[in-house]
Amino acid sequence: MLTLWLRAHAPDHLRVTQAVGVALDAKNTRQPDVLLRRADVRADRSLLQPEDVVLAVEVVSPGTRRIDRFAKPAEYAAAGIPFYWRVEFYWRVEFYWRVEQDPVHVYAYRLSDRLSLGGERQYELVADSAELIALAEPFEIKLPVAELAG
Repeated sequence: MLTLWLRAHAPDHLRVTQAVGVALDAKNTRQPDVLLRRADVRADRSLLQPEDVVLAVEVVSPGTRRIDRFAKPAEYAAAGIPFYWRVEFYWRVEFYWRVEQDPVHVYAYRLSDRLSLGGERQYELVADSAELIALAEPFEIKLPVAELAG
């Protein structure tokens, strides 16, 4: 759903892509769930460079929670990817036979000008909501988060 929303709203100089790897450095590659890349990058490339990517998005699942919250943002920040979003679906168990999905929550980060205590590049949280994500960058965004649960 996020891919469809971004395709409908992203400006012409940006393209939404899935199933494409990003060469973070000489030894490490990651494949974000959704990414926003510069439109001048050839669409047939199976591996992008960090400078091609404007936004990396990870959709958290129970098995990837720690990696999506800690490892991937640190790697994307070190590579210089300007924006990172984490999309989380929360599940609630009521009694032992019924599981319900609570609202989707989006956390939006941008690359900070400040380095971490260890001297690494890092992201800073700029918005988080289960209702509406409103951002001025990487483009003017007013994302109704509930639509992602579709």
